[in-house]
Amino acid sequence: MKFGQGQKIIITGASTGIGRAIAIEFAKAGAHVGLLARREDLLAELANEIQTLGGKAFYKVADISERQETLAGLTELIHCMNGIDILIANAGVGAPTTIEPFNVETQEKMIRVNLLGVIYCIEGVLQTMLNRGKGQIVAISSLAGFKGLPGESGYTASKAGLNTFMEGMRIQLRSKNIYVSTICPGFIKTPMTEVNDEKDMPWLMDAQTAAKIIIKAIQRKTKVFRFPWQTSLLMRITSLLPDWVIERVMKKYNDNPPMPKNPL
Repeated sequence: MKFGQGQKIIITGASTGIGRAIAIEFAKAGAHVGLLARREDLLAELANEIQTLGGKAFYKVADISERQETLAGLTELIHCMNGIDILIANAGVGAPTTIEPFNVETQEKMIRVNLLGVIYCIEGVLQTMLNRGKGQIVAISSLAGFKGLPGESGYTASKAGLNTFMEGMRIQLRSKNIYVSTICPGFIKTPMTEVNDEKDMPWLMDAQTAAKIIIKAIQRKTKVFRFPWQTSLLMRITSLLPDWVIERVMKKYNDNPPMPKNPL
């Protein structure tokens, strides 16, 4: 049987970017897809597209930074789909960390979405998986989680926290037949990255290509998957560089950081 066929998969942050692309690819494979995101118009549009392709899609509106909204949305999706096989906690946000002024509220929002939001999503599906005695939990993190970068302190911290949380969960759930995977992409062309200059995003990849790569990693139940290899290698090298080199390289970025079109 083709991977995904007949499986019940819930994807957060499904309305745009990587989440949307993953939903379409799984639907093409014959999966029943549950969609969770903030924007109902985009969710409805995606659900219609999936149904046009012959797939089955259900959607609920929720902001994953809000625990009760997230739990309610996931509970309804699990009920509509009569279960869940795979959770893909994809929803995430990003914005620079500024020091004048020091934008604390932005950092709080990023951590709430990128870390606590994933924890809320796991809460919403875990008992169902434990009751069934099987399941798979996937979090979309980032290669940025392996190095604190100037101007990106909040974002890199949120992803580093996510990486270590998922590592602990993976070990804790090992005996429960629930697989845990952390996916760490490099630069992906999405609405979140469109404010950046493409020349500052080496090995930029489109969302559809990234989705296909991610699905293969999910199928293999890879513990931690970093891609593309070029960006992964670059981050490993960066982690060994002295602070003054990174400061000099990123000075232009910090002098005029790209701000998201929709502030957090």
